Amino acid sequence: MTPLRLAPRLLRVAAILLKYQLDEVIEGARIYRPLKLLRPLFPGPAADTRGMSRGARLRLALTELGPIFVKAGQVLSTRRDLVPPDIADELALLQDQVPPFPGAEARAIVERELRAPVATLFASFDENALASASIAQVHAATLHDGREVVLKVLRPSIDKRIARDIDLLHALGELAQRWHPAADKIRPLEVVAEVEKMLENELDLQREGASASLLRRNFASGIDLYVPEVHWDFSTQGVLTLERVRGVSADDVVAIDAAGLDRKALAEKGVRLFYEQVFRDNFFHADAHPGNIWVDTSRVDEPRFIALDFGIMGSLPEADQYWLAENFIALFERDYARIAQLHVAAGWMPSTIRLDELEAAVRTVCEPYFTRPLSQISIAELVVKLFQTARRFELTLQPQLILLQKTLLNIEGVGRMLDPEIDIWAVAHPVLRRILRERYSVRATLRDVRRRLPEWIHTAPRVPELVRDALRQVASGERREIADPIALALARDDARRMRRLIACGLLGATLLICAALIGTLSSRGMWPAIAAAVVGVAAFIAGWPRRVP
Repeated sequence: MTPLRLAPRLLRVAAILLKYQLDEVIEGARIYRPLKLLRPLFPGPAADTRGMSRGARLRLALTELGPIFVKAGQVLSTRRDLVPPDIADELALLQDQVPPFPGAEARAIVERELRAPVATLFASFDENALASASIAQVHAATLHDGREVVLKVLRPSIDKRIARDIDLLHALGELAQRWHPAADKIRPLEVVAEVEKMLENELDLQREGASASLLRRNFASGIDLYVPEVHWDFSTQGVLTLERVRGVSADDVVAIDAAGLDRKALAEKGVRLFYEQVFRDNFFHADAHPGNIWVDTSRVDEPRFIALDFGIMGSLPEADQYWLAENFIALFERDYARIAQLHVAAGWMPSTIRLDELEAAVRTVCEPYFTRPLSQISIAELVVKLFQTARRFELTLQPQLILLQKTLLNIEGVGRMLDPEIDIWAVAHPVLRRILRERYSVRATLRDVRRRLPEWIHTAPRVPELVRDALRQVASGERREIADPIALALARDDARRMRRLIACGLLGATLLICAALIGTLSSRGMWPAIAAAVVGVAAFIAGWPRRVP
């Protein structure tokens, strides 16, 4: 979109910012400063905004600007490493409530997506929307076998509208990046990129259905968390059909008490579910506010949660998952030196930083918290402050970790709403210990070896060729950085040791693979496998390089 076509929309943005007395934003963006001359032409500040905090005024302005800006505010609320806490708290209250589009249009979209008349597909279809948001709205229906379902239907032409609004956000982001005095801290283009990625995912309802299906499989028992079933025969990229579920919002304490549920047990279960999703399954619901997390009031003896809206899910790279789990354990045990070492070992910080200074900074943040009763300590709040402190040490914060941080804040908020006295540390520590013990146990390692074995066997024949090519480069002098005669002699010795190590290593690896195969497939007992494993380890020891000092 050209700057000229964007101009009227940019002026509208400026007018709304002035209406809500967000003058500091106008002042910060120098491109808007000439507008001060035209300020008399704009509407005056809204009378009811006087006395409101800047965060509340910004929230109202984003709401008036429209759904895409509400979405941007929701993303910005998760970036507590970038925005002040008072603004983040207000933006977290944004509710994306949009008037529904006509039910007849929803029916037409369903028929176009599913390629059949609604009457053929469903026994009944309610054109009155159950819920409506900026991207889609939800309609109730009944299958011909009597099962109740809900259909999530994308708004008409929403992809074109989103593309136009994203263009406007990019323009505003570029202006802020160039002119705002705190652009290096706010990183507006990065925020816009996060909004764009989130909306791209939310526009694909088939992706959301796949996420719901995986989460349901991870909690197949349905004892602690129930995930509605996806009806794939009635789902496409533009329509998602799910089993209809009933419950109350997780923050509806009155309804939960009226149902006779144990709120303390429910709160503890919610905390356990978070750690299981993150560290056991590496797949977590990343939009876990009370509106998306319900409580099943029909189960009094064994209360459980119901998950809704799977548009925003999170996962971590395997390495980050391990390092993060170890950081949590170190935090639970107040091992500040370990936290500093883990941050560097994970590659989140450069290896050039002084570990003692990082340890002192972590201790400075954490120690004041431990003067309080454990039931009053927020892990989420502490993690946020640790990330903010770590930025001074050139912390590279990944988007996945930010999403996790936001989810942790949501889960703790729900837990404390259900049970204000919950000791989150006491609940979380043993759960994380158990998950790590199971995930990195000898049995789990052997299971992983067995899973990777076919790949290793497939790759093994190519290893000698790769080693031969590397040694040929050394022998032919292609690596000319070694010019000193003594260094060359040492390099030749190293090459001989490397050849011996490779030969013995290949023999040892082959024997260990054979041992694993024999132990897995043979019915003659474990002795042949043990013998092969012993010889394999001996081959590794024989080939291990020994340098005479």
